[in-house]
Amino acid sequence: MKRLLLPLLILASCTAAPAGPPPRPALWVLSDADTTIYLFGTIHLLPEDTRWRTAAFDDAVARSQQLVLEIAPDGIAEQQAEAMQALAYSPGLPPLAERVPADKRAALEALLKRSEIPAASLDGLETWAAALALGSATLRSLDVSTSEGVEQQLGSSFKTAGKSIAALESVDSQMRLFDGLPEETQRRFLISVIDGASDSNASFAKMIAAWSSGDVRKIAIAFDGEMRRSPELAEALFKRRNATWADWIRKRLDAPGTVMVAVGAGHLTGDDSVQAMLAAQGLKVKRIQ
Repeated sequence: MKRLLLPLLILASCTAAPAGPPPRPALWVLSDADTTIYLFGTIHLLPEDTRWRTAAFDDAVARSQQLVLEIAPDGIAEQQAEAMQALAYSPGLPPLAERVPADKRAALEALLKRSEIPAASLDGLETWAAALALGSATLRSLDVSTSEGVEQQLGSSFKTAGKSIAALESVDSQMRLFDGLPEETQRRFLISVIDGASDSNASFAKMIAAWSSGDVRKIAIAFDGEMRRSPELAEALFKRRNATWADWIRKRLDAPGTVMVAVGAGHLTGDDSVQAMLAAQGLKVKRIQ
């Protein structure tokens, strides 16, 4: 999305598959004598019948013995509910409307009305959690499905083939990233959700066009602009996580085999991308699509 709702689900969705040339989402590989690791940037939600797989990508899937995702694809909704229950509620919070500037309150009220979420149900939530709830409601208004998302489709492919699926993180750890943000940053995040709700369809359409064509420069520009608005959010949601994942990948090279690592596409663009951090460790990542 155009503002900080973008990191909400890390390139979560889109509105329609773009017309034009066949899709070629970006794909990278790094390897040593006995290990091959593919890197692929994902979209977590997609409209039905979106075309994105290619012969080169399917060949990489066929060669891979394991799929590694940000989080395991099964039971996400239940885990999210448990994490929210444990982390999102605090006593004595001011009403949500008082946590945004006066000139944003009318837009907040309009977003609440469109989302059909009672304002009182959000007043007891910490600011980050209220922002996630409103952002998720915005996503539900679009014609997308988690079952069509890249992770779900990939997970099904690997399960059908009897291959293992691993995760870099858990739902709880992801929620704790938001929970650990300073209140000022949480409020900027909430404002970005309010601001971004009005043009979500157009923003998602542009994002999937960039993703499906493999235009990482356009994806990076979108993320760089957003992250400059909140360095704390960039540090928590991208830079530190990318560094952790790069370390995991470096260590994984010590074991033989072929692995596909599929994470949100925003993590594979820009100066703090996973590839950049691998390069800083002397590892060569080659783009193959």
